[in-house]
Amino acid sequence: MSESTRRRSSAKPPGGPMGGPGGPPGMSMPGAKPKNFKGTLRRLIAYLKPHRLPLTGVLVAAILSTLFSIVSPRILGLATDELFTSVTGGREINFDYIFRLLLMLGGLYLFSSLFAYLQQYFISGVAQNTVYEMRREVKGKLTRLPLRYYDRQTHGEVLSRVTNDMDNISTTLQQSLTQMITSIVTLVGVIIMMLTLSPLLTLITVLTIPLSLIVTILVAKRSQKHFAGQQAALGRLNGHVEELYTGHPIVKAFGQERKAVQEFDTLNNELYDSGWKAQFISGTIMPLMNFVSNIGYVLICVVGGIMVTRGSIGIGGIQAFIQYARQFSQPITQLANISNIIQSAIASAERVFEVLDEQEEEDHPAAAQAATASLVKGKTVSTAENATAEQSAVSQTLSPAARPGFRANVDFEHVQFGYKPDQLLIQDMNIHVEAGQTVAIVGPTGAGKTTLINLLMRFYELNGGIIRIDGHDIKEWSRSELRSLFGMVLQDTWLFGGTIRDNIAYGREQATEAEIMQAAEAARADHFIRTLPEGYDTVLNEEASNISQGQKQLLTIARAILANPSILILDEATSSVDTRTEVLIQQAMNELMQGRTSFVIAHRLSTIREADLILVMNHGEVIEQGTHEELLERGGFYADLYNSQFSGQEAG
Repeated sequence: MSESTRRRSSAKPPGGPMGGPGGPPGMSMPGAKPKNFKGTLRRLIAYLKPHRLPLTGVLVAAILSTLFSIVSPRILGLATDELFTSVTGGREINFDYIFRLLLMLGGLYLFSSLFAYLQQYFISGVAQNTVYEMRREVKGKLTRLPLRYYDRQTHGEVLSRVTNDMDNISTTLQQSLTQMITSIVTLVGVIIMMLTLSPLLTLITVLTIPLSLIVTILVAKRSQKHFAGQQAALGRLNGHVEELYTGHPIVKAFGQERKAVQEFDTLNNELYDSGWKAQFISGTIMPLMNFVSNIGYVLICVVGGIMVTRGSIGIGGIQAFIQYARQFSQPITQLANISNIIQSAIASAERVFEVLDEQEEEDHPAAAQAATASLVKGKTVSTAENATAEQSAVSQTLSPAARPGFRANVDFEHVQFGYKPDQLLIQDMNIHVEAGQTVAIVGPTGAGKTTLINLLMRFYELNGGIIRIDGHDIKEWSRSELRSLFGMVLQDTWLFGGTIRDNIAYGREQATEAEIMQAAEAARADHFIRTLPEGYDTVLNEEASNISQGQKQLLTIARAILANPSILILDEATSSVDTRTEVLIQQAMNELMQGRTSFVIAHRLSTIREADLILVMNHGEVIEQGTHEELLERGGFYADLYNSQFSGQEAG
């Protein structure tokens, strides 16, 4: 099942994975120029080294294709000389000679096209294989990054690096690399051919280069600021459209359509102004370059005509030289454009490498690494995949749930934590949870309820203290081993593109059809699923809007039931369903929680009266704990919270 179609809002939520306090704000995108051009270029070239053979083919094909096209004007000039001398000399035209030249010319064009095709064939494979490898590395890296990284980055920023920057690298490798090779070969080859024809005319042609460069630099400086404005305006317009699209029902409900259109028109006009100026100014480069080139052509024609009258060069040579002069200006313009494109591609590669260089989570702690080392001792691990397979085998043997006598007792001992090291949210937390207990966590917004769960699952590392499960520090296991203990049902439902069957089966690999249906029945979802036209084969559309919010929640509960976890985490799982369905789900939840340690983040206190232990949190501290009756008798914070909630309901 693909994870690429996750149902996520484009907006970054203001907190951790389950809505807790977030980290520092997202970082802005860098400019078009890379910070370390040489270092990034060397690193990008390292990805090309495994493709030396096809790259050699690209180079050879590019050289041959360009050489064949360069020789062609000279041959055409020889044919012109034959016609001119025959007509002016009053002798018969040698059509056999001209036919042989034209036949040779056709062959050169054919071979030039053939090698150009081979050049594109080879470079396409190199570009796609290189970017494929980079995408694979980035995808693996993103799964190993800690959640602190995602707190710092917006979702759009991460997606931009994985998609837009990768596409930019791919396009540059496939197009600009071959253009650069072709332009350099063309430039060198044309200069050589022009020198063989006339050093004087070659000098005249070369003298136009400084003037062309000055024109290009002056125009590029003026257009650059407008291109920057165009990109900024495009970003604002895209953000506005995306925001209105996702919130379209709210816009219509409050009758703000006219205001939305006005805002769009304002942003659209800004984009139009910046885009028009950028395109117009940059579009003047070619006319100005042509003007400079035409000055060179005039000088070539005048001087060349004088040389023809003196007999120092033939008219066919002048014809060939004019063609070379036209070819001479093209690679210069291409190299100027390619330099900007390559800078942009290196900047994109730098952004991708920044992701690859981020500090990862330590997935295999010292105990697991030692066990892995003992397991693979005496064996030769030839590839990274083999090493991963060995570690996976060890993980299964070390998995806490697979150990005899595992019960899932949980202890927080003097735990300290803060999303920022200098701002501790939790100062000194001490909690003891017996195996099989249902623990409810209550408190006002920002009290640290979600943070407690994040720490238990090692989404974040502690600043101090220890969390133990069955007496063992949770750092003794890798994160994947630890998290295999947990099943989660969150208030914010998460479903991906696929069938209902696939979404439920996400809870456990290789689940049978009967097990999937049993889980759906236990979650009271089987009935509504069978009423759908396609039943379990119903494909959820974008945002899963073809089923209700309550039905989405039922599917996530079924998914958790199928996973059969040792420890349950429930974040007000029944908040999105009606009262009747809530009763049914609560029954299923009670059945599911039998014999399992369960943590329930509660917002409606009526749902946790039967909890074995209630933890009352405020400002990151557990200020009260006990059963529902015990806490009410104390008349403390929980009693005030409970009474205010129910008095508010009665008043409503």
